[in-house]
Amino acid sequence: MLLLRVTELRDAWLDSFMKYCRFQFNGEAQYGLVESVAGRDSILRILLSAPEESDGDVEGLRTRRIEPIALEEAVLLPPVRPSKIICVGRNYRDHAAELGNEVPKEPLLFFKPSSSLLAPGGVVRRPKISERVDFEGELCVVMGKTCYQPASDEDVRPYILGYTCLNDVTARDLQKKDGQWVRAKGCDTFCPVGPVVVEAADIDPWAGVGVETRVNGEVRQSGNTRDFIFTLDVMIRYIAQALTLFPGDLIATGTPAGVGPVVAGDLMEVTVEGVGTLRNSVVDE
Repeated sequence: MLLLRVTELRDAWLDSFMKYCRFQFNGEAQYGLVESVAGRDSILRILLSAPEESDGDVEGLRTRRIEPIALEEAVLLPPVRPSKIICVGRNYRDHAAELGNEVPKEPLLFFKPSSSLLAPGGVVRRPKISERVDFEGELCVVMGKTCYQPASDEDVRPYILGYTCLNDVTARDLQKKDGQWVRAKGCDTFCPVGPVVVEAADIDPWAGVGVETRVNGEVRQSGNTRDFIFTLDVMIRYIAQALTLFPGDLIATGTPAGVGPVVAGDLMEVTVEGVGTLRNSVVDE
């Protein structure tokens, strides 16, 4: 009985998370607040302003109620429209080791273009120019406020709007061949994101958030943000020393060990604890 009560309290706590998605509604792209109805995530309200315009207070935005739409039945879009997608490479020691790389002494940064964004449920295309395409499941930060050169003792949490799931799909052979990672990381469809963004106050990557990737139902990656080499505050300060981070910008925080190739017909699932599961299938171009 006690275990049942604990489970009920846990589920109620999870259901209280403030989550939003972006979806097609009456032929237009809309942002929707996601709430639990009878244990099912559903879109009940449309946001009348974009979350990145909220200055970090999505719950304070005006909304319009609609007939409930189950999240799993909605036509989802990437929940973000970033000016840039910045990724932190080799941020888990085990992942650096599995690819034969040294642990970086400073955050290792690279870009993915916005043209690589892909919706939840979208299809990742293995390009003809690559013979090996890998999955890389990650926790992703969504910025909520403009951030540039914050003070060394300033708390960076107020700059964060929320968190989502990201799959840093990578053409591994091109990465080794090119040196620069533009093609390897930037192909169209190589940045699935979603399905929702969860408010920053609702999960704590500093305390530890689980990150898991499955391919065709089999667990391939299982990590925790407690194992970051560089914590979120270090990443954000490092990036913002050179680049202005704008509301809506994404920071992919690195992938745990266990990356590997996918082929046409595979189903990739990236689950971030407290956020949800991002699912994308694979086809050959």
